[in-house]
Amino acid sequence: MPHKTFLAFIWPSLLAMVLFIAVPIVSVAFQSLYLEHEQILIEAEACGPFGCTSEVRVDREAMQRLREEQPAGRFNGLGTYANQSHLATDDIREIVATSANFGEIRNRIMNLPFYKALVFTLAYTFIVTPMVIALGFVIAVVVNSIPAALKGPVIFFSLLPMIVTPLVGSLVLFWMINSRGILGAALQWVFGDPTLSLTASPALTWVTLFVYGIWHSAPFAFVVFYAGLQTVPQDTLESAMVDGANRLERIRFVVIPYLVPLATFIGLMQLMDNFRVFEPIIGFSAAASATSLSYLIYNDLRLSDTPLFGSAAATSMLTIVGVLILLTPVLRRNWRDFNRK
Repeated sequence: MPHKTFLAFIWPSLLAMVLFIAVPIVSVAFQSLYLEHEQILIEAEACGPFGCTSEVRVDREAMQRLREEQPAGRFNGLGTYANQSHLATDDIREIVATSANFGEIRNRIMNLPFYKALVFTLAYTFIVTPMVIALGFVIAVVVNSIPAALKGPVIFFSLLPMIVTPLVGSLVLFWMINSRGILGAALQWVFGDPTLSLTASPALTWVTLFVYGIWHSAPFAFVVFYAGLQTVPQDTLESAMVDGANRLERIRFVVIPYLVPLATFIGLMQLMDNFRVFEPIIGFSAAASATSLSYLIYNDLRLSDTPLFGSAAATSMLTIVGVLILLTPVLRRNWRDFNRK
Protein backbone atom coordinates (compact mmCIF):
# COMPACT_ATOMS: atom_id res chain seq x y z
CA MET A 1 0.00 0.00 0.00
CA PRO A 2 1.44 3.44 -0.91
CA HIS A 3 2.37 5.64 2.04
CA LYS A 4 -0.09 8.39 1.06
CA THR A 5 -2.97 5.91 0.92
CA PHE A 6 -1.90 4.40 4.24
CA LEU A 7 -1.75 7.81 5.94
CA ALA A 8 -5.12 8.84 4.50
CA PHE A 9 -6.62 5.63 5.84
CA ILE A 10 -5.10 5.86 9.32
CA TRP A 11 -5.33 9.58 10.14
CA PRO A 12 -8.65 9.29 12.10
CA SER A 13 -7.02 6.71 14.36
CA LEU A 14 -3.92 8.88 14.74
CA LEU A 15 -6.08 11.85 15.72
CA ALA A 16 -7.87 9.77 18.36
CA MET A 17 -4.52 8.51 19.69
CA VAL A 18 -3.20 12.06 20.01
CA LEU A 19 -6.31 13.25 21.85
CA PHE A 20 -6.82 10.28 24.16
CA ILE A 21 -3.29 8.91 24.59
CA ALA A 22 -0.61 11.48 23.76
CA VAL A 23 -2.24 14.46 25.49
CA PRO A 24 -2.92 12.54 28.76
CA ILE A 25 0.67 11.24 28.73
CA VAL A 26 2.01 14.78 28.36
CA SER A 27 -0.25 15.84 31.24
CA VAL A 28 1.06 13.02 33.44
CA ALA A 29 4.66 13.91 32.55
CA PHE A 30 4.00 17.52 33.54
CA GLN A 31 2.42 16.46 36.86
CA SER A 32 5.43 14.25 37.66
CA LEU A 33 7.58 17.39 37.90
CA TYR A 34 5.56 18.76 40.81
CA LEU A 35 4.93 17.80 44.43
CA GLU A 36 1.91 18.35 46.63
CA HIS A 37 1.93 21.53 48.70
CA GLU A 38 3.11 21.19 52.28
CA GLN A 39 0.32 21.72 54.77
CA ILE A 40 0.16 25.15 56.40
CA LEU A 41 -0.43 24.67 60.12
CA ILE A 42 -1.70 27.26 62.58
CA GLU A 43 -2.08 27.18 66.34
CA ALA A 44 -5.66 27.85 67.37
CA GLU A 45 -7.38 28.07 70.73
CA ALA A 46 -10.35 25.81 71.36
CA CYS A 47 -12.55 26.73 74.31
CA GLY A 48 -15.02 24.46 76.03
CA PRO A 49 -16.94 24.20 79.32
CA PHE A 50 -13.75 23.28 81.18
CA GLY A 51 -11.47 25.95 79.76
CA CYS A 52 -9.43 26.63 76.65
CA THR A 53 -6.73 24.52 75.04
CA SER A 54 -4.35 25.16 72.17
CA GLU A 55 -4.37 22.83 69.17
CA VAL A 56 -2.60 22.74 65.82
CA ARG A 57 -4.79 22.55 62.74
CA VAL A 58 -4.51 22.99 58.97
CA ASP A 59 -5.13 26.50 57.72
CA ARG A 60 -7.69 25.62 55.05
CA GLU A 61 -8.06 29.15 53.73
CA ALA A 62 -4.30 29.56 53.25
CA MET A 63 -4.10 26.12 51.60
CA GLN A 64 -6.93 27.05 49.24
CA ARG A 65 -5.19 30.29 48.24
CA LEU A 66 -1.93 28.39 47.68
CA ARG A 67 -3.64 25.82 45.45
CA GLU A 68 -5.25 28.58 43.41
CA GLU A 69 -1.89 30.31 42.93
CA GLN A 70 0.00 27.07 42.14
CA PRO A 71 -2.55 24.46 41.02
CA ALA A 72 0.10 21.94 39.92
CA GLY A 73 1.89 22.02 43.26
CA ARG A 74 5.53 22.72 44.16
CA PHE A 75 7.99 22.38 41.30
CA ASN A 76 10.42 19.54 41.98
CA GLY A 77 11.86 18.84 38.53
CA LEU A 78 13.28 15.34 38.22
CA GLY A 79 13.65 15.05 41.98
CA THR A 80 10.66 12.75 42.28
CA TYR A 81 12.22 10.27 39.86
CA ALA A 82 15.41 10.12 41.95
CA ASN A 83 13.83 9.90 45.43
CA GLN A 84 13.69 6.80 47.63
CA SER A 85 10.29 5.70 46.29
CA HIS A 86 11.52 5.55 42.70
CA LEU A 87 15.03 5.21 41.25
CA ALA A 88 16.60 5.95 44.67
CA THR A 89 19.89 7.16 43.22
CA ASP A 90 21.25 8.46 46.54
CA ASP A 91 20.28 5.25 48.35
CA ILE A 92 21.96 3.10 45.72
CA ARG A 93 25.20 5.08 45.99
CA GLU A 94 25.12 4.61 49.76
CA ILE A 95 24.38 0.89 49.41
CA VAL A 96 27.28 0.41 46.99
CA ALA A 97 29.63 2.33 49.27
CA THR A 98 28.71 0.51 52.47
CA SER A 99 28.06 -3.07 51.27
CA ALA A 100 30.68 -5.79 51.57
CA ASN A 101 29.87 -7.85 48.47
CA PHE A 102 27.66 -8.01 45.39
CA GLY A 103 25.10 -10.28 47.05
CA GLU A 104 24.51 -7.77 49.82
CA ILE A 105 24.22 -4.94 47.27
CA ARG A 106 21.65 -6.90 45.29
CA ASN A 107 19.57 -7.82 48.33
CA ARG A 108 19.51 -4.27 49.68
CA ILE A 109 18.58 -2.79 46.31
CA MET A 110 15.84 -5.37 45.83
CA ASN A 111 14.29 -4.21 49.12
CA LEU A 112 13.78 -0.70 47.74
CA PRO A 113 10.09 -0.24 46.79
CA PHE A 114 10.55 0.57 43.10
CA TYR A 115 13.09 -2.16 42.36
CA LYS A 116 11.14 -4.74 44.33
CA ALA A 117 8.07 -3.96 42.20
CA LEU A 118 10.16 -3.89 39.01
CA VAL A 119 11.60 -7.36 39.65
CA PHE A 120 8.16 -8.90 40.07
CA THR A 121 6.79 -7.01 37.06
CA LEU A 122 9.61 -8.23 34.81
CA ALA A 123 9.38 -11.79 36.15
CA TYR A 124 5.61 -11.82 35.57
CA THR A 125 6.02 -10.40 32.07
CA PHE A 126 8.78 -12.71 30.86
CA ILE A 127 7.27 -15.88 32.35
CA VAL A 128 3.59 -15.37 31.58
CA THR A 129 3.97 -13.98 28.03
CA PRO A 130 5.77 -16.94 26.38
CA MET A 131 3.66 -19.45 28.33
CA VAL A 132 0.48 -17.76 27.11
CA ILE A 133 1.69 -17.91 23.50
CA ALA A 134 2.69 -21.58 23.79
CA LEU A 135 -0.45 -22.69 25.63
CA GLY A 136 -2.75 -20.71 23.33
CA PHE A 137 -1.14 -22.31 20.28
CA VAL A 138 -1.46 -25.83 21.71
CA ILE A 139 -5.14 -25.29 22.57
CA ALA A 140 -5.82 -23.89 19.10
CA VAL A 141 -4.18 -26.88 17.37
CA VAL A 142 -6.07 -29.36 19.57
CA VAL A 143 -9.44 -27.65 19.09
CA ASN A 144 -8.86 -27.39 15.34
CA SER A 145 -8.35 -31.15 15.11
CA ILE A 146 -11.37 -32.38 17.14
CA PRO A 147 -14.70 -33.32 15.50
CA ALA A 148 -16.92 -30.42 14.45
CA ALA A 149 -19.72 -31.51 16.82
CA LEU A 150 -17.44 -30.95 19.85
CA LYS A 151 -15.83 -27.69 18.77
CA GLY A 152 -18.63 -25.41 19.97
CA PRO A 153 -18.71 -26.60 23.61
CA VAL A 154 -14.89 -26.87 23.79
CA ILE A 155 -14.43 -23.32 22.45
CA PHE A 156 -17.01 -22.01 24.93
CA PHE A 157 -15.27 -23.53 27.95
CA SER A 158 -11.86 -22.47 26.61
CA LEU A 159 -13.02 -18.85 26.52
CA LEU A 160 -14.44 -18.76 30.05
CA PRO A 161 -11.25 -17.42 31.70
CA MET A 162 -11.26 -14.45 29.31
CA ILE A 163 -14.97 -13.77 29.86
CA VAL A 164 -14.51 -13.39 33.62
CA THR A 165 -13.06 -9.99 34.57
CA PRO A 166 -9.49 -10.18 35.96
CA LEU A 167 -10.37 -8.96 39.46
CA VAL A 168 -13.35 -11.31 39.84
CA GLY A 169 -11.38 -14.24 38.43
CA SER A 170 -8.49 -13.65 40.81
CA LEU A 171 -10.86 -13.38 43.77
CA VAL A 172 -12.56 -16.66 42.86
CA LEU A 173 -9.23 -18.46 42.50
CA PHE A 174 -7.97 -16.89 45.74
CA TRP A 175 -10.99 -18.25 47.62
CA MET A 176 -10.42 -21.67 46.04
CA ILE A 177 -6.74 -21.89 47.05
CA ASN A 178 -7.42 -20.53 50.54
CA SER A 179 -6.89 -23.06 53.32
CA ARG A 180 -10.68 -23.37 53.60
CA GLY A 181 -11.20 -23.48 49.82
CA ILE A 182 -11.58 -26.61 47.72
CA LEU A 183 -8.11 -26.46 46.14
CA GLY A 184 -6.36 -25.41 49.35
CA ALA A 185 -8.00 -28.19 51.37
CA ALA A 186 -7.20 -30.72 48.63
CA LEU A 187 -3.50 -29.77 48.64
CA GLN A 188 -3.38 -30.05 52.43
CA TRP A 189 -4.89 -33.55 52.17
CA VAL A 190 -2.54 -34.64 49.36
CA PHE A 191 0.63 -33.48 51.16
CA GLY A 192 -0.64 -34.36 54.63
CA ASP A 193 0.15 -30.87 55.92
CA PRO A 194 -2.80 -29.04 57.52
CA THR A 195 -0.75 -25.83 57.68
CA LEU A 196 0.11 -25.76 53.95
CA SER A 197 -0.96 -22.48 52.33
CA LEU A 198 -0.16 -21.19 48.85
CA THR A 199 -0.56 -17.62 50.07
CA ALA A 200 1.78 -17.92 53.08
CA SER A 201 5.01 -18.26 51.09
CA PRO A 202 6.27 -15.42 48.84
CA ALA A 203 7.60 -17.96 46.32
CA LEU A 204 4.29 -19.86 46.18
CA THR A 205 2.44 -16.56 45.92
CA TRP A 206 4.51 -15.62 42.87
CA VAL A 207 3.87 -19.03 41.30
CA THR A 208 0.14 -18.70 41.96
CA LEU A 209 0.07 -15.26 40.32
CA PHE A 210 1.98 -16.59 37.30
CA VAL A 211 -0.41 -19.53 36.93
CA TYR A 212 -3.40 -17.22 37.18
CA GLY A 213 -1.92 -14.88 34.56
CA ILE A 214 -1.42 -17.76 32.14
CA TRP A 215 -4.90 -19.16 32.82
CA HIS A 216 -6.57 -15.79 32.29
CA SER A 217 -4.70 -14.72 29.13
CA ALA A 218 -4.36 -18.04 27.26
CA PRO A 219 -7.88 -17.77 25.71
CA PHE A 220 -6.87 -14.57 23.90
CA ALA A 221 -3.92 -16.33 22.28
CA PHE A 222 -6.13 -19.33 21.52
CA VAL A 223 -8.70 -17.20 19.68
CA VAL A 224 -6.07 -15.46 17.55
CA PHE A 225 -4.22 -18.68 16.69
CA TYR A 226 -7.45 -20.57 16.00
CA ALA A 227 -8.53 -17.87 13.54
CA GLY A 228 -5.10 -18.04 11.92
CA LEU A 229 -5.30 -21.83 11.55
CA GLN A 230 -8.39 -21.43 9.39
CA THR A 231 -6.30 -19.49 6.85
CA VAL A 232 -3.34 -21.88 6.60
CA PRO A 233 -3.08 -22.93 2.92
CA GLN A 234 -4.48 -26.42 2.59
CA ASP A 235 -2.49 -27.01 -0.62
CA THR A 236 0.75 -26.58 1.30
CA LEU A 237 -0.39 -28.97 4.03
CA GLU A 238 -1.48 -31.56 1.47
CA SER A 239 1.85 -31.23 -0.34
CA ALA A 240 3.65 -31.84 2.93
CA MET A 241 1.52 -34.93 3.56
CA VAL A 242 2.34 -36.26 0.07
CA ASP A 243 6.03 -35.75 0.80
CA GLY A 244 5.64 -37.91 3.89
CA ALA A 245 5.60 -35.27 6.62
CA ASN A 246 3.88 -36.44 9.80
CA ARG A 247 1.59 -34.25 11.91
CA LEU A 248 4.35 -32.77 14.08
CA GLU A 249 6.49 -31.98 11.03
CA ARG A 250 3.57 -30.25 9.31
CA ILE A 251 3.01 -28.13 12.41
CA ARG A 252 6.71 -27.31 12.74
CA PHE A 253 7.53 -26.53 9.10
CA VAL A 254 4.20 -25.28 7.72
CA VAL A 255 1.84 -24.06 10.45
CA ILE A 256 4.28 -22.35 12.83
CA PRO A 257 6.11 -20.28 10.14
CA TYR A 258 2.73 -19.20 8.77
CA LEU A 259 1.51 -18.07 12.22
CA VAL A 260 4.69 -16.22 13.29
CA PRO A 261 3.15 -12.77 12.54
CA LEU A 262 0.21 -13.67 14.78
CA ALA A 263 2.58 -14.79 17.53
CA THR A 264 4.33 -11.41 17.24
CA PHE A 265 1.00 -9.63 17.59
CA ILE A 266 0.04 -11.69 20.64
CA GLY A 267 3.46 -11.08 22.15
CA LEU A 268 3.07 -7.32 21.76
CA MET A 269 -0.36 -7.31 23.38
CA GLN A 270 0.74 -9.55 26.22
CA LEU A 271 3.93 -7.59 26.92
CA MET A 272 1.92 -4.40 27.34
CA ASP A 273 -0.78 -6.06 29.45
CA ASN A 274 1.53 -8.10 31.65
CA PHE A 275 3.89 -5.20 32.35
CA ARG A 276 0.87 -3.40 33.83
CA VAL A 277 -0.16 -6.33 36.06
CA PHE A 278 -2.39 -5.11 38.87
CA GLU A 279 -5.72 -6.91 39.40
CA PRO A 280 -4.27 -10.29 40.51
CA ILE A 281 -2.26 -8.60 43.25
CA ILE A 282 -5.44 -7.01 44.62
CA GLY A 283 -7.54 -10.14 44.17
CA PHE A 284 -5.01 -12.41 45.87
CA SER A 285 -4.19 -9.84 48.59
CA ALA A 286 -0.57 -10.47 47.62
CA ALA A 287 0.88 -7.00 48.25
CA ALA A 288 3.01 -8.31 51.13
CA SER A 289 4.81 -10.74 48.82
CA ALA A 290 4.45 -9.23 45.35
CA THR A 291 4.02 -5.65 44.21
CA SER A 292 4.06 -4.29 40.67
CA LEU A 293 4.63 -0.85 39.18
CA SER A 294 0.88 -0.43 38.70
CA TYR A 295 0.32 -1.32 42.34
CA LEU A 296 2.74 1.43 43.38
CA ILE A 297 0.60 3.91 41.43
CA TYR A 298 -2.51 2.61 43.17
CA ASN A 299 -0.76 2.83 46.52
CA ASP A 300 0.18 6.47 45.94
CA LEU A 301 -3.33 7.46 44.89
CA ARG A 302 -5.55 5.42 47.21
CA LEU A 303 -3.74 4.01 50.19
CA SER A 304 -1.99 7.16 51.33
CA ASP A 305 -3.61 9.69 53.66
CA THR A 306 -3.03 12.37 51.01
CA PRO A 307 -2.97 11.34 47.32
CA LEU A 308 0.57 11.62 45.99
CA PHE A 309 -0.19 12.70 42.45
CA GLY A 310 3.40 13.61 41.60
CA SER A 311 4.74 10.26 42.81
CA ALA A 312 2.02 8.34 40.95
CA ALA A 313 2.74 10.33 37.79
CA ALA A 314 6.48 9.60 38.03
CA THR A 315 5.82 5.87 38.42
CA SER A 316 3.42 6.03 35.45
CA MET A 317 6.10 7.62 33.28
CA LEU A 318 8.67 5.02 34.33
CA THR A 319 6.14 2.29 33.47
CA ILE A 320 5.63 3.82 30.02
CA VAL A 321 9.40 3.92 29.51
CA GLY A 322 9.62 0.25 30.53
CA VAL A 323 6.92 -0.75 28.03
CA LEU A 324 8.67 1.19 25.25
CA ILE A 325 11.98 -0.54 26.03
CA LEU A 326 10.31 -3.95 25.81
CA LEU A 327 8.59 -3.08 22.53
CA THR A 328 11.62 -1.41 20.89
CA PRO A 329 12.94 -4.51 19.03
CA VAL A 330 9.54 -5.28 17.49
CA LEU A 331 8.83 -1.64 16.68
CA ARG A 332 12.21 -1.28 14.92
CA ARG A 333 11.51 -4.36 12.86
CA ASN A 334 8.07 -3.08 11.82
CA TRP A 335 9.54 0.32 10.95
CA ARG A 336 12.15 -1.32 8.67
CA ASP A 337 9.42 -3.35 6.96
CA PHE A 338 7.36 -0.17 6.51
CA ASN A 339 10.26 1.70 4.89
CA ARG A 340 10.92 -1.12 2.43
CA LYS A 341 7.46 -0.63 0.88
